Amino acid sequence: METVTLKLRGMSCAACASNIEAAIRAVPGVSDCHVNFGAEQAAVEYAPRTTSLETIQHAVEEAGYSAYSLPDPLTDSGEDEAEQAMRQKASRILLRKVVVGGIVSGILVFGSLPMMTGLNLPFIPMWLHHPWLQWLLTTPVQFWCGYSFYINTWKAFKRHTATMDTLIALGTSAAYFYSVVVTLFPAFFLNQGLAPEVYYETAAVVITLILLGRWLEQRARRQTSEAIRKLIGLQARTARLVRDGREVDVPIEAVQIGDIVLVRPGEKIPVDGEVVDGTSTIDESMVTGESLPVSKHSGDEVIGATFNKTGSFTFRAMRVGKDTVLAQIVQLVQQAQGSKAPIQRLADQVTRWFVPAVMAIAVLTFIIWFNATGNLTLALITTIGVLIIACPCALGLATPTSVMVGTGKGAENGILIKGAESLELLHTIKTIVLDKTGTLTQGQPTVTDFVSVNGTANHNEQTLIQLAASVERRSEHPLAEAVVRYAESQEVQPVEVEVFEAIAGSGVQGTVSRRLVQIGTQRWLSELGIETRSLATHQEKLEYLGKTVIWIAVDGAVEGVMGISDALKPSSAAAVRYLKRLGLDVVMLTGDNERTAKTIAHEVGIERVFAQVRPDQKASIVQKLQAEGKGVAMVGDGINDAPALAQADVGMAIGTGTDVAIAASDITLISGDLRGIVTAIQLSHATIRNIRQNLFFAFIYNVAGIPIAAGILFPVFGWLLNPIVAGAAMAFSSISVVTNALRLRRFQPKSIH
Repeated sequence: METVTLKLRGMSCAACASNIEAAIRAVPGVSDCHVNFGAEQAAVEYAPRTTSLETIQHAVEEAGYSAYSLPDPLTDSGEDEAEQAMRQKASRILLRKVVVGGIVSGILVFGSLPMMTGLNLPFIPMWLHHPWLQWLLTTPVQFWCGYSFYINTWKAFKRHTATMDTLIALGTSAAYFYSVVVTLFPAFFLNQGLAPEVYYETAAVVITLILLGRWLEQRARRQTSEAIRKLIGLQARTARLVRDGREVDVPIEAVQIGDIVLVRPGEKIPVDGEVVDGTSTIDESMVTGESLPVSKHSGDEVIGATFNKTGSFTFRAMRVGKDTVLAQIVQLVQQAQGSKAPIQRLADQVTRWFVPAVMAIAVLTFIIWFNATGNLTLALITTIGVLIIACPCALGLATPTSVMVGTGKGAENGILIKGAESLELLHTIKTIVLDKTGTLTQGQPTVTDFVSVNGTANHNEQTLIQLAASVERRSEHPLAEAVVRYAESQEVQPVEVEVFEAIAGSGVQGTVSRRLVQIGTQRWLSELGIETRSLATHQEKLEYLGKTVIWIAVDGAVEGVMGISDALKPSSAAAVRYLKRLGLDVVMLTGDNERTAKTIAHEVGIERVFAQVRPDQKASIVQKLQAEGKGVAMVGDGINDAPALAQADVGMAIGTGTDVAIAASDITLISGDLRGIVTAIQLSHATIRNIRQNLFFAFIYNVAGIPIAAGILFPVFGWLLNPIVAGAAMAFSSISVVTNALRLRRFQPKSIH
């Protein structure tokens, strides 16, 4: 299966989104599809062997819309600029129609004031209310300004469906053509005892107000994608390469892997790479959300789009184009903004049946009022009001606009949220499971103690370090890196390993110079039948100090132990305290021994600890915690955390960890700072609260608006809803939802102490 995100054109309301979703799902080979009306995108999962992207796009076109692959704004800047230009052109045309409609509507309403108010207003010339003049003025508004309503209605009719445009076209056409008949045959209405009144101003004003609402809505919705535009704006446009001893400025697209790039103070780093020469401090806040500058030296990684503050340095380009951290962040934010939250399902179900239900209510309204009163004007006004005030757009925009803004704010704070579902689930989490190494700790363990059976440093001890480093060099575990670094500090050079094997959760073993070297936990060596009592006292002392102990055995006999310390992250204790204040159960999960694990847990304030857990057991423990009936979030950074991250309700990966862990997670904390967990939870609560507000107002608007438009208050108060007021309410209902969603842009994480 493959997943593709398509950009959509031609949608005018949430009912259009439902139509497109149904059309795509009907394509053989498509397993899943979610259309996001707010983002104007479709996320499609399909089998390439069964169908093709062209077939899916053709299905969308058959439904009356258009779809195309989402361009990469960083590498396909030309396509993105063309799309922006097209949108700006469409916006200008829409604004032109609003202006023309507004001028005509103003004239018509001014001329109709005597009829509308029942007052004699001598300052208004009677010829302004002449039906033939009003007919002449209204026609361009009806058929030029309102052209899109008719086109979209016809497309929907051919597909045997209906959209919001159908309701608008029917409502305004009823007012317009009724007025035309009155204009042409006034005597007929007089003979029937009916006043020959025209409603041209109703049709013109309603069309103008709805177009104005859509123009304002488009402007507001563009602001929901501000986060992506900010990210794109971070990218440097050129890079200064060092080639053959000369400095050459080239476009960012021309940088290749392996190029040596020079960065001076005050310049942006163009691509991702590794420092070759020089030192500097770099502001990475725009990518990681971390406000303090980071010191960089030879061998350190640098991230493209970050800002060089002090020194000059050269670095080797390691990732370019779509592979850079910035490009991946943009891709993830786009993916999240195009996803659909579970809370949207009810609104989608309502939207699917909304337009047909409103049309049925409108017909019923006309029949009831005409049969009850015989008043054609009353029946017509209430029917038009029902058709025009109904608005599924507010329901369709309630969730996606909030999700777009929320995921954008997450990216600004160094939190990458892969989908709307994880953003929603996060606020229901009751248990946070934290991995120890690389999550609570710095992830840079250091050998602090080395004790051999043969005592103090001598030739035999140097040989033992060499054997251990030679085997550990083949391992990817952080503790293995600590052993290799320790050997380097002792000026001991590793040698080739003849046979190597890693035993998950236990240790590693290999053959070096025909000697079997086994390095791992005491439990593992005991299982192998190797005696460990000779150094048990040293183990207890080291574990009491919170250090991890690894045992070294050669040819089946223990030769030494190493004490490895991994400093806690400065933010760990504060983050745990805040999580507990939120009422969350904080759990630590580690493969380390129980004594060391409890010492570390005590330092950060965690009471519940699972120690000596093998990688294949981590997912099982998450399952057990889920069985307690609480939502579980897992936070980890290593390959061995990937199954647990995937098992958890919400998996949160440390951005400084492995690609496998990040791929298995739902949320990535780019900086590795645990305060990002708290910020993510705060953001989830704020976003869901905003979505609920939007859905409440959208539902209440329609539940109250449609009966009022149908004339439910007329028998009691003698009051009818003017279709013009209905049009204004419909137009601004969507704007109010988008505006409320934009309040999330003011979200600021609470300080953690």
